Amino acid sequence: MSTKRVLVAYGSRHGATAGIADEIGRTLQADGIDAVVLPADRVTDVSAYDGVVLGGALYAGLWNGKARRCARRNADQLRDRPVWLFSSGPVDSSAEQHDIPPVRGVARRMKKLGAREHVTFGGAVTADTPGHVARSMVRHGKGGDFRDPARIRTWARHIGAELDGTG
Repeated sequence: MSTKRVLVAYGSRHGATAGIADEIGRTLQADGIDAVVLPADRVTDVSAYDGVVLGGALYAGLWNGKARRCARRNADQLRDRPVWLFSSGPVDSSAEQHDIPPVRGVARRMKKLGAREHVTFGGAVTADTPGHVARSMVRHGKGGDFRDPARIRTWARHIGAELDGTG
């Protein structure tokens, strides 16, 4: 049996979503899958991959533009292979407490691409996050890192099992 090759692409403004994508890629690699992690704006062809994981940060209810454009640009090829989508964004523990459905635009993309699944992970706004809004959130005690590495790894293993036909 040949090694499966998976692209993990992400649209991230300040790095939190990139961190989730990296965790997914590391987990897939540890499970014997050839995972390539790339920013979504660098993805122009997905034909070399057995599956694709595409994620984007959420801002004001919209998926990151780089993730949206990647999905549109590669839609024909994405429909021909297994696709999983993820979002990151809630800067609280809500994503760990219950499943958060995809926002409307992501739900439409799921349908257009025939995506198998979507999951929302917590986001991160810390003192290192640039921007006035981020600084204000942190100053008012509304920031933090709500990404759950164990939950991210569990989802990545689920993807790996589906690709291997054991999930």
